[in-house]
This record gives sequence, C-alpha cells and structure tokens, in this order.
Amino acid sequence: MTTQRWALSVCSLTAAMAWTAFSASAQSTADPDAVLSRARQALGGDAKLSAVKSFVATGHTRQVRGEMLVPIEFEIDCELPDKYVRRDEIPAQESGPTSAGFNGDGLVQMPPPPPPSAQPAAPARGPGAAGGRAGAPLSPEAARLARVNGLKQDFAKLTLGMFGASFDGYPLTFTVAGRAESPQGTADVLDVKGAGGFSIRLFVNTDTHLPLLVSWTTPVTPANIVLVAPGQPKPTTLPPSAIVVEAPAPPDATAPQADKDAYTKAVQDLRAKTLAAAKPIANYLYYSDYRDVGGGVLFPFRLRKAIGADTIEQTDFDGFKLNARIDAKKFEVVK
Repeated sequence: MTTQRWALSVCSLTAAMAWTAFSASAQSTADPDAVLSRARQALGGDAKLSAVKSFVATGHTRQVRGEMLVPIEFEIDCELPDKYVRRDEIPAQESGPTSAGFNGDGLVQMPPPPPPSAQPAAPARGPGAAGGRAGAPLSPEAARLARVNGLKQDFAKLTLGMFGASFDGYPLTFTVAGRAESPQGTADVLDVKGAGGFSIRLFVNTDTHLPLLVSWTTPVTPANIVLVAPGQPKPTTLPPSAIVVEAPAPPDATAPQADKDAYTKAVQDLRAKTLAAAKPIANYLYYSDYRDVGGGVLFPFRLRKAIGADTIEQTDFDGFKLNARIDAKKFEVVK
C-alpha cells in the first residue's frame, strides 16, 4: 500500500485540551439529567432526536501510524438502539474492505474472526476490557464478548456527541463530576459508566450546551516505554505518550555471561519499575463542526482523537442520512 507523510494540525487541539483541566471540587449546580436535557435541546430537541430510528453516515478518516498518514473511507450503518456496523476501506491498500459492529449481543465482522486456535493472547486490561488475567489466552466466547463490548463502547462515544443520551443496546449511567474552565468558557463534566468497566467523562459546553468531548484513561503498556542507552540520541519517531527512560549501558559482546545476565535483569527491573510508577494515559475524543443534518437535528461533522497531547486520528463526515432503510444483511452476525 502507499501512504503519505503527514503532521496532524493541532491548531485547535491545545485550546480543546484546556477543557480537561478541571477541579472535581468545582461542582456544577446542575444534575446530570438537566445537563443532558439541555444538550439534547441544543442538538435538536427530544422529539426530533427520538424520531431518528436509523442513520447512515459516510466520510473519511486520516489516521497517524508512525510517520505515515493512512487515509480511510468509511460508512456507518446504525439502527437504534442495538444495531451498528462500520465498514472501512483503505483506497491504496490491495486488501478488501473490513466491517465491524454488533447486532444485539452478536458480533458483526468481515472478514470473520480467526478460528479459536488462532486467537491471540488477551492484551493488558484497560477500562471496559473483558475480565481475566492480563496476557492470558481468551476463550473463543470471551474473545467474542470482549470484541462486542469494545465496539459498543465505540458506539457510545460516537452517539454521545450526536444524541446526548445512551441507548438500550448499551445503557449508561451519568453522575456529575464537576465543572471545567478554559479561556473559551466553562463546561459541565459528567462521569459516564457502562458494562464491562466502561468509564469516561463527558464535557458539555455551559453556553451552547453542545457536547465538546469525552475523555478516558488507559494503562501504560510496555509499548509505551522506550529505553535509550547512555549517549544514544532520542528516537525521532515515538509512540503516543511514550515514556523515554535512560537504560544502563549494555556490556560488551565479550563480557562474562554473568554481566550479560545482570544487564538483562537490570533492564527488566527498570521496565517493571517504570510501569508501576507510570500514570494512566489520557485519551480524548473531540466533537466539533456541528451542522444541521435535517429538520433541525445537529450532528458533529468532525471528530478528533488524541492520546495525551498527540492527535492520532481525525474523522470528517461527508453526510448523514436519517431514517434510511438499511439492508439487513449488513447486520448479519458471525456464526
């Protein structure tokens, strides 16, 4: 495949991230139902939003992978409250399109997931992940449930910015966390929780009452730790939220085995110590460019995803079709 080098624009990111600096003691006077009610009114009102039973969205995502920008064309098909699938296609890639979503508690995925014998080990656990010991192999059913749960959480993050509400397909609870302040104004902050340990924060502008962003944290993994030997230059390409640590100098190739073993143990101990002391990684999904998609309903036409201070993905919607008829085959569950 071919890709292009690209640096994501961060002109609005710094200002947006200012919303995340808030004090839990600076309590909002509003209860969560009032905050969500005003958000829904700003998005078009309960009657108009409740009349939306399905939608089809198309657009393109630009995703940073290392130093490369990967362009992705997508279509999202959704029948509320519990049918959702996103189809992605990378134009310059020879492989065909992929689809992932859910139908109730069933997994929708093309190509289908690998057979049970080929299932990878479970990744390190984060909010919303299925239970089990980190790194332990998942059973086929546990792997399927974890995949469905993750897709439902993606659905929740998307639709909070569109509807200011949760749906029966993945119900959420809301409590007041506080109020955020930035040079642009203030925002009510709600703690949002769902099944599978899902825990995020929703920021709603107190002036426009439109959803601004959601934030959540994930644990630091070994992939975030970059060891640099003394005198070695810092790598020019680092993963988001990389933790650069100076490692001990490696022994010479002719050094005794005991010295090599001691070096290996010192590096392992340094990694373990760094992991234990590391703070969780902040993740953000920003909503912007709200437009009328029909009859006075406002949806965000731009989503920006960031890990810490690094923007890793930008999604721009070309358009939304409300209450469109969707082919039932798009929601066929993996057998």
